Amino acid sequence: MFNKLGKITLLATTFFALTASAQTIHVGTEPTFAPFGFVDKNTSQVVGFDIDIINAIGKAVGIEVVIESLQFDGLIPAILSNSIDAAISGMTKNPQREQQVLFSDPYYVAGQDLMIRKEDLGKYTKMSDLEGKKVCVQIGSAGAQIANGIKNAEVKNYNTMTEAYIELSKKGCEAAITGTPVNQFYLVETGDKKLAHVPESVVKATDLGIITNKKNTELMKQINQGLKIIKENGQYDEIYNKWFKK
Repeated sequence: MFNKLGKITLLATTFFALTASAQTIHVGTEPTFAPFGFVDKNTSQVVGFDIDIINAIGKAVGIEVVIESLQFDGLIPAILSNSIDAAISGMTKNPQREQQVLFSDPYYVAGQDLMIRKEDLGKYTKMSDLEGKKVCVQIGSAGAQIANGIKNAEVKNYNTMTEAYIELSKKGCEAAITGTPVNQFYLVETGDKKLAHVPESVVKATDLGIITNKKNTELMKQINQGLKIIKENGQYDEIYNKWFKK
C-alpha cells in the first residue's frame, strides 16, 4: 500500500514539475499585414505565414506560443517594457532597430514595391517617379523609410496597410509602398480592381527577423534553434509554399 502511494505521489510530483517548467511566451504581431499575419474571417483567429512560423518554432523547441495583437509601431515598445516576450510581424532588420532589440536569424527576405491606381499604370514605375508626390505607408515600416527618402515626397502614415490602400483608392495619395507579398496578397484576397501592383519597382530586399528584448538572449537562442530545425526538416518550406505558392 505504501509503495503504491509513494509511486502515485512521485508520478504526481513529476507531472506538476514538468507542467510548471513548460515555457510559455507571449508573441506580438500586427494582424492586418496579410499574408504575414491577419484575422481569418471565418474563425476570427490570427493566421498567416508569421503565425505558422512562430508556432512551428515553438513546437520544435518545446515552447508554447500565445499570440498578442498589437499595432506595428507598438511592438518594439512592448518588447522594451517586457509586456511581450517576442514579436514577429514582417519586421525588417535595420541598424536603428538593432540598437533597441535583438533580431533572430532571417526567416524571410522581403523586397518593397509600389501599389498604384490602375489608371496610373505606366506613370509610376519606380520610386523616383514619386518625387514631390503624396505617398501612403504603414507607420514605422520599411515602406515608410523608403518613402521618407524620396525627394520632397509628402508621406502619409497609417496604422495599417489596409487604411493606406483605401486612401490610395480615394486619391489621397499617388502610391502605397510595402512588401511585395503584401501588395500581391491584398489584390488576390480582396479582388480590388481599382489598384495595381508594380513589381518592377521593387527595391531594398531586406531580412525579416523575430525580435526579443536584448536581455532575453536565452529565448533568442531557442528561437534561432527552432528556426534552424524547421528549415532542416522541411517544415519551413511547407509553410512557405502554403502562403506564397498559391
